[in-house]
Amino acid sequence: MPAAADTDTTDLITLFKSIGLTQSKAAEAAKSAKSAATLKDIIERHSIADKQLEEKQAVLLASLAVQSTKLGEGERGYIVGAILDNRLKSTDQVSAATKYLESHPLPIDSADFDKQCGVGFSITAEELAAQVTNYLAFSAVTGWANLGATIGVLKNTDLRWANPLELKNAVERVFTEKFGAKETGKPKGKKDTAPKDSAVAEPTASTSSTKTVFEEGFLGHLHKVGGNPQIHPHLREQHLAATGGIVHTRFPPEPNGYLHIGHSKAIFVNFGYAQHHGGRCYLRFDDTNPAAEEGRYFESILETIRWLGFEPWKITYSSDHFDELHDLAVELIRRDKGYVCHCTAEEIKANRGGEERGPRRACAHRTRPISESLVEFEKMKNGAYKPGEAILRMKQDLDSGNTMMWDLVAYRVVDAPHHRTHDKWKIYPTYDFTHCLCDSFENITHSLCTTEFISSRESYEWLCDALEVYKPRQSEYGRLNLTGTIMSKRKILQLVKEKYVLDWDDPRLYTLIALRRRGVPPGAILSFVSSLGVSTATTNIQAVRFEQSVRQYLESSAPRLLMVLRPLKVTLKNLPEDYLLWLEKPLHPKVPELGTSKVPLTRTIYIDADDFRLEDSKDYFRLAPGKTVGLFQAPYPITCTSYKTDPATGAVTELTCRVEDGEGAAKKPKAFIQWVAEHAPSGSPVRVNETRVFYQLFKSDNPAAAEDGFLSDINPNSLEVVKGAMVEVGFWPLAKRAYIAARKESKARTEKALKDSAETAGSPADDDTPKATSEQLVGKECIRFQGLRVAYFAADRESRLACLDEADSIEPARKEGDYIVLNRIVSLKEDSGKAA
Repeated sequence: MPAAADTDTTDLITLFKSIGLTQSKAAEAAKSAKSAATLKDIIERHSIADKQLEEKQAVLLASLAVQSTKLGEGERGYIVGAILDNRLKSTDQVSAATKYLESHPLPIDSADFDKQCGVGFSITAEELAAQVTNYLAFSAVTGWANLGATIGVLKNTDLRWANPLELKNAVERVFTEKFGAKETGKPKGKKDTAPKDSAVAEPTASTSSTKTVFEEGFLGHLHKVGGNPQIHPHLREQHLAATGGIVHTRFPPEPNGYLHIGHSKAIFVNFGYAQHHGGRCYLRFDDTNPAAEEGRYFESILETIRWLGFEPWKITYSSDHFDELHDLAVELIRRDKGYVCHCTAEEIKANRGGEERGPRRACAHRTRPISESLVEFEKMKNGAYKPGEAILRMKQDLDSGNTMMWDLVAYRVVDAPHHRTHDKWKIYPTYDFTHCLCDSFENITHSLCTTEFISSRESYEWLCDALEVYKPRQSEYGRLNLTGTIMSKRKILQLVKEKYVLDWDDPRLYTLIALRRRGVPPGAILSFVSSLGVSTATTNIQAVRFEQSVRQYLESSAPRLLMVLRPLKVTLKNLPEDYLLWLEKPLHPKVPELGTSKVPLTRTIYIDADDFRLEDSKDYFRLAPGKTVGLFQAPYPITCTSYKTDPATGAVTELTCRVEDGEGAAKKPKAFIQWVAEHAPSGSPVRVNETRVFYQLFKSDNPAAAEDGFLSDINPNSLEVVKGAMVEVGFWPLAKRAYIAARKESKARTEKALKDSAETAGSPADDDTPKATSEQLVGKECIRFQGLRVAYFAADRESRLACLDEADSIEPARKEGDYIVLNRIVSLKEDSGKAA
């Protein structure tokens, strides 16, 4: 049997070589039975052996065989054709094509396929430079330290299809123009004061001569202030007088849950567009459903917006206008544009044509006298009806093809106290009645929302015109969706209640409070959002792509500390018992402004258990018995001379090594491993109580589509808790500096925000206004670092670090009662020091 198997493999290798693969690549392609069978089928089905392919095309077919296991023959054949006719020229394009056809079965829209897969992508040097400049004009990039991260982020945009060398050269040219020569790193005569965690730079007219995301595409084509048509000329004149011709936008969240990653785009668009044009952006809480609203959501929303780096011009509530909205509801009835209806939900559905969307008919109450509806509405207001017994409906157009014109509900009875108006109201306006009118009251110039509200635009404009009030212009852009996760508030609440996650801020979720707790910098989130651009198309992004963007952001900004996740004790036998050598090392080899740290080297050190194994091999470069490796940033290598094992398990528990120094020292080792030293007087190493390593919470890209429900798709191994990891003693001063810097920046921003708010309002905020103080904006997650060659980490909010509350002049160190919890932000792109 083995001989036959060997013969089959040999035949496959011969077949794969016949299409242009080299011996090694053909052997690699034959390793996996499943992908080898797929490649064999591709070759035979499409007579590939007769086509005399170039090696590159053969490699692409081998890549397709690995990636296309979920495709049908027709879809796979389409990609084969695209490879053979040279439309697809890279493995990235083949990967994109595979993902595209997984969700777009035959027949294929060839134009859309080509666009999504970069077919025929072409860009001039000038266009490339313009796109790079556009990105820099509104991102968190502050200097040459962000070069690598910028290139990485741009590779996650449409520029992924650009020539990598041309992209790199374009970025370097733009960096030189913007920040000066690489040696200086900053523009002449300017001090780089942008905080590391700031969300976006504040662009000015002189920032760049090229267009930004707010000047081109969807946002660039928005109307000018006052350019939205009105039913009467005087409404436009009053609007311009009230706004002074300045852009006014609003971010109107419903305070019934925590914001998620998709909301970061809405925040970026609304606050960013106003900021770019020197305008104003309201934070307006859409608090019209008291049964679902909680005070913690109000607090969290404001805190999150400020954490992302934005400040509302005013904080308002839909409930500010309850009296005015009620009066307009009465006016709507008087104009015979509204009526009180007593139909049940089932009757309304049937009158609208039922499930089949059949003929529509008016309910019996639509033609009731105006006077009768006025009386009934007053009875609703006074509590004469229970929820569901009476509603106020708008008298719109039942013949319209738009369901949002089929006599929408304007007011309903809700039996719940309101957090601000308490028991004053028994009736509350709906979103469809409230939203456009609050936009009108606040003279919003650009009502920016996502495309699921396109059909609502007609009713939005209908109601403003029916009441003859100022009519804002609603414009819709594509929302941001992240695959591989759940963002439904209802489903997240179920995850929390059923203990699948710790809480709404569990770092495995993609709520913004969860991303913050995980340690993701706010600047990384907005850099990611800005890199995607703004258009009318929905943006569906894999979670791994978001994490790659975060990784690239951290690569050039996070300090680096020596760290061992699973310590293995090592005794350096040829060093004296009292040996002590202090080493000064940079916190980042390419960012000198981050400073340095000092670490001790002693006779007893710890390395990561994964950096040692008993069996050596030619392709293994780390430590093994008799083998020599370097200690990262230490002056000499070490050689393993012996080891101890646990008699019960056979696991290695301790190593004895020899320091290789002097004339007999070995040549430069092929690998360097991380380490920390035992030195009690300095507190080295810093022992971590818990290191939490997070993986994807769900197994698939679309957990909502799981056959047995999204809970059946949960990854049971999404959280790993490692006890006893060790970090270099430089952790303490780094933690203290990071916390002080974040606290100082936050305090200054908060003081300015409160001052501006007082000047704007003309009087102190009422007691119901949510507060986000400087203390709320600073959490332990600001303590971030790369555990050298391990991953990026941040301190969790559950950590107890007494030094953070001590006077700044006190040398930070571990205190009794301290408890260190680290969260892994993201893994490293590659584990360069650990060739297996």
